[in-house]
Amino acid sequence: MYDVIVVGARCAGSPVAMLLARQGHRVLMVDRSSFPSDAVSTHYIHQAGLSRLKDWGLLDEVIDAKTPAIRKMNFSYRGIELNGFAEPIDGIDVVYCPRRVVLDEILVNAARRAGVEVIEGFTVSGVVSSDGRVTGIRGRTGDGPEREFRSTVVVGADGFHSTVAKAVGAGLYNVRPASGFIYYSYFSGLDWGLNHKTGFNENWIGTWPTNGDVTMLATICARDQLKEFRQDVDHRFQAVFDDIVPELGAELRDRGTREEPFKPMRYPDNYYRQAHGPGWALVGDAGYHKDPLTGWGITDAFLHGELLAARLHEGLAGERPMEEALAEYQATRDEESAGVYDYTTTLAELTPLPPFLDLVLSSVSTSQEWTDKMLGLIAGGVEDHEIYAPDNLKRLFDDAGVPEEKRLYDFS
Repeated sequence: MYDVIVVGARCAGSPVAMLLARQGHRVLMVDRSSFPSDAVSTHYIHQAGLSRLKDWGLLDEVIDAKTPAIRKMNFSYRGIELNGFAEPIDGIDVVYCPRRVVLDEILVNAARRAGVEVIEGFTVSGVVSSDGRVTGIRGRTGDGPEREFRSTVVVGADGFHSTVAKAVGAGLYNVRPASGFIYYSYFSGLDWGLNHKTGFNENWIGTWPTNGDVTMLATICARDQLKEFRQDVDHRFQAVFDDIVPELGAELRDRGTREEPFKPMRYPDNYYRQAHGPGWALVGDAGYHKDPLTGWGITDAFLHGELLAARLHEGLAGERPMEEALAEYQATRDEESAGVYDYTTTLAELTPLPPFLDLVLSSVSTSQEWTDKMLGLIAGGVEDHEIYAPDNLKRLFDDAGVPEEKRLYDFS
């Protein structure tokens, strides 16, 4: 009998399991994959996420894996340029984009060292229930016999196709349709640093260095372009770079060498899922998913994984009723992620910004101070009010020289 069974051992599941085991709880973690192994991902970890790795004692392992440090961000949205970097968060003045074959193994091994029992190659077929309460899981390793394991709580950290979420009937809410699709691969011969640029034809490019002396290049395009893109991926991928930043397109054509096949991802709609119920909880993409454009998936998995582990510990230790603790987990998750969710789903449309947001970003771009502050908001180190509170907006518009009649905000 375990205190907690975690289904899914990647960016959300391993931190939950590790942190609970460090608190002395008996934890089983299963995953259908074996490690090290790759996963479709943006790779990007915001400073707020790196702060959690640092606190857990794992950031040095990411650095020791020769993950390149990034200290400048080149961001543009339909001609609005924000080039700079956020202020340090917990002393962290860089970002890293480790390959998942590197990051996930670090996380799984940390869970093992904490005392988590890990079963790799285990496919969960369903949950075990008693009197309306989830009490465990069933599944098998490879072609082996079906096995059952029991626990006080089952945590689904098994992605947006979560078996646990389906088994418990977790409902969706605040759903917003997905706007695009992504293709990416790894290229040698390029030294571009971090670029995050949206063009005028409902497309986007991203570039960031990663492990193995390669740069990850990605494109996102509106869904109505998918059929044409699939017909000639090499040509369409190159065309997006040519369209958004012609000089990068020329350099890609002349100097870039693709080292691996393209990885496609037609991701699901943006959503929140009911994140808890009798004997179960969801974390990571199993409970909350948004467009990959802003690269917040890994960071949110860390933040919400730590939050869930803390609430589970309270329930398991008898400090408060488990249902109360898990209800607070969901409420806090929803409240703290709302700003990123709104911002991400707005930018992911790849269409002209709402007038007010367009005015704010245009004003921000006129000053390095405001640019770095906005990049800090995106990185998770600056709170919304530091830009959007009335007094701060007024100062922003004054600094940018925005005429009173164009401020689109009533300061009275």
